[in-house]
This record gives sequence, structure tokens and C-alpha cells, in this order.
Amino acid sequence: MMTMYSASRLARRFCATLASAPAAIVGEAAAASSTRKTAKKQRSVYKKLSNLGSRGGKMEETLNKVAMEGIPIVKHDFVRYAKDLRKNRLPQRALEVFEWMEKKEIAFTGSDHAIRLDLIAKTKGLEAAETYFNTLDPSSKNRSSYGALLNCYCVERDEDKAKSHFNEMVDLNLVTNSLPFNNLMAMYLRLGQYDKVPALVLAMKEKNIPPCAITYSMWIQSCGSLNDLDGVEKVVEEMKDDSSWDTFANLASIYAKAGLFSKAEAALKSLEEKMNPHKRDSYHFLISLYAGISNPSEVYRVWELLKKGHPKVNNSSSLAMVQALSRLNDFDGIKKVFKEWESTCYTYDMRVANVMISSYLKENMYEEAEAVFDGAVKKCKGQLSKARQLLMVYLLKNDQAGLALKHLEAAVLDQDKNWSWSSELVSLFFLHFEKSKDVDGAEELCKTLVKWSPLGSESYTPLLKTYVAAERTCNGMQKRLEEEGIEIDDEMEGLLSKICT
Repeated sequence: MMTMYSASRLARRFCATLASAPAAIVGEAAAASSTRKTAKKQRSVYKKLSNLGSRGGKMEETLNKVAMEGIPIVKHDFVRYAKDLRKNRLPQRALEVFEWMEKKEIAFTGSDHAIRLDLIAKTKGLEAAETYFNTLDPSSKNRSSYGALLNCYCVERDEDKAKSHFNEMVDLNLVTNSLPFNNLMAMYLRLGQYDKVPALVLAMKEKNIPPCAITYSMWIQSCGSLNDLDGVEKVVEEMKDDSSWDTFANLASIYAKAGLFSKAEAALKSLEEKMNPHKRDSYHFLISLYAGISNPSEVYRVWELLKKGHPKVNNSSSLAMVQALSRLNDFDGIKKVFKEWESTCYTYDMRVANVMISSYLKENMYEEAEAVFDGAVKKCKGQLSKARQLLMVYLLKNDQAGLALKHLEAAVLDQDKNWSWSSELVSLFFLHFEKSKDVDGAEELCKTLVKWSPLGSESYTPLLKTYVAAERTCNGMQKRLEEEGIEIDDEMEGLLSKICT
């Protein structure tokens, strides 16, 4: 109910509005228009800055031009631009924003220094980040900047420096929350030193610092990696009502890995209760884990829920589903989802097609797999290397090296420069030619590979083995290797002695 005071105030505001309506309306409209124009200009600024990352260009020149245009941008905006560039994996450009700000003598806070320090580590290395930290004014060496350097040490897995820096932070009373401990825990998880995580949790509690959700998540991961299921359940019990989506996600993964499918399913049910239905990734995770515990009915149930909540199924969702069905060996299901996706997708995602190609090859349906590939060539602007490799490996395993070489040659012809052959693929080619004593085929392979990059000993050694297997001589081989700058080791020396007479 409206109080007398609020009603009276509303009445006075209403009368005042009537008295000055034309001026107020014009003023408010002008202000709103100005705000919209400013926001639009600021968005255009960020677009210019982010485009520098892909097109090239000078950040300083661009920012100077922005300043000359008189666009009302304050320091907070520039920091936000830098954060967004970092978020979009353009750390060098983000750092250049800070460097420009420094030239304009814009003062930095401790948190600004922390962001810049992180960017320096990402672009120039750990030593450069240390140098920057050491040159900071003492007043700027606070919890933020100290914490940023600790994070750098932990990301680089430099345990000695991380521990020393952490102890210094303790001495300076800068460890007052869970973040520094979490950084160390993340480092130990990366290092595979899982037993050190529970000890850090104990140290936190001794300092009366309560674990946060991230702490609990890493603690559960460490127990799971140590196969300490009792420990996992004790952590979950300690969390009680604080258990989050991540908690049950980790729990389900651990139980699934241990083969405890009933417990994994119970965790997934709890996870589903806590997940955000507006996020597709939540459904993707459920689909993947239900496939991991071999429960196709739940995979399809969640898939229907996803389609109901997000009628426009995107590429990521289709990919998650076909990958899950592949794990379940549900060939008919993959074909159905693939056809639905292919008929409705806006952009052709080669990852989805690769699952279909792989599935056809598992069923020894090469022609169908190649048909999917041929269709993808016409529709996809992305990388085709994975699909080509799937086809080539299949052909080689089925003694069809000629067709496999045609795919390799096509990759060269298409100038698919993003593609790099795997050692497995090259080995399969050479093993086939050695087994079939096909020197001409091996030489043809070398001619194709060299169009990408110069050959090394890892290619010439199996070529020599093919000559030996075929009992073919090649008196010019030694000179050929020397001209190519190939270092001849003992194995190659022995092979050369057999083919050079």
C-alpha cells in the first residue's frame, strides 16, 4: 500500500512534471539520445581495437585517433576494453592499451597493475612479469598485484617460486581469502601432485579462511585422482547445503571413472536439479556423462529437454549429441541426428561431420563416409584435415594406399596450410610401402610431403627401410641426404650401407 508520504511526493513530482513538461521531455529525450550515441561510439571503439588483432595495425595510432575524435571515454572504459581483449584471447592488444594509458600518464590502481602483470606474463614471459612487479611503487604492491604474480608462477608451474612468493604474502598479511590457496591447488593439480591439495585445505582452516566453492571443487578432484572415494564423500558431506553444480559434476565424473554408475547417476540427478536450464552447456555435460555411464535412455531424455528449452539447436549441441552416441555405438542414432543437423544448420561445422565420417568407417562403409566428406567440401569453409586423415588412415589399414595418396595430394592442391600430418599417419604410409616393398610409392609420398615442409630423418629413415625391404639400390642416396642437410645417425648409416653399392 502506498504511504501518505510517498503519495504526497508522487503528487508533487506529477505537478512539477506538468508544469515543465515540454522542457523536461525535450531534455530527457536529448539525454537519452546522447547516452545512446555515446554507447554506440564506445562499442565502435572496441570493435576497432579487437579488429586490430586479426587485421594488424597500430594500437597507439588507433587510440590517438579515438582521443582526437572527442569520444567521451574515461579510464574505466579503457580498462574494460583491455579486459575484453584479454577475455577474447588478444593479450598483446590488451597490453598495448595499458601501454598507451601509461604514455598518457593515466594513474593505475593495484588491480590495474595486476591485470597488466598478467598480460605481460602471457605475452613476454614470466621473467618480464617479475621485472614489472619489482619496479612497482611500494604503494602498488598490494594484495592484487602480489596475487597476480602468484597466479603467474602457478600457471607456469614454477613450484619453488610460487611457494616462496606465497610465504612472502603470508608474512605481509596479504593472504586473507581462499584465492591464493586456490592458485596453489590448481598448480598442484596440473603437476599431478594431488596429495598436496588436502594439506592446503588444512592450512586454510588453520588460518580461519573458509573454503569456497572452487576450493571444494579442486579438493574433490584431488581425492578422486587419488582414488580416495571415502575422502570425496567426506568433502561432499562437509559442504552439505553448499554443494554447487560443479560439485555434482565433479562427483559424477569421479564415480563414472571408478565404474560406480549408480552413484554417478545419483550425482547427475542432483546436478540436474541445480543446473541452469538457460545454459546449453549444462545439457551437453549431462549428455556426455550419461553416455559415459552407458545410459542411452537418459542421453535421449536430456537431448529432448535440450531441444524443448532451446528449439534452435546449434552446432555445439549437435556435436555433443553425436559424440555421446558415438561412445554408445548408436550408429542409427548418429545418422538421424546428423541428418537433422545438416538440414537445419546455418554454418557447417566440420566437427559434426567428422563424427559421422568416423562412424561410417567403423561400419566399413567407406563410400558413405566419402560422400559425407565430398558434401562437406562444398559446404564447409573450415579445416578439412581431420576428415582427410580419418579417410587416409582407414584406406591404409585396408591396403588402399593409392586412394590414400590421392587424399594427401588433394590436401596439397587445396593449399590446406592449417593441416599438419600426424606421425601416426606418416608411419602408416611408410609401413604400408615397406611391407609391400613399394619404393615408388614411398618416393611419391616424400614428394608430396616436401611440398609442405622440408623432410627430416623421421621421413628418410623409413624411406631407406623401404629400399632395403625391396632390395633396391640407390647409389645417390648418401649425396641426396647430405644435400638436404640430413644428419645421418647410426641407424641410417647401416641402412645406407645396404642400398649404396
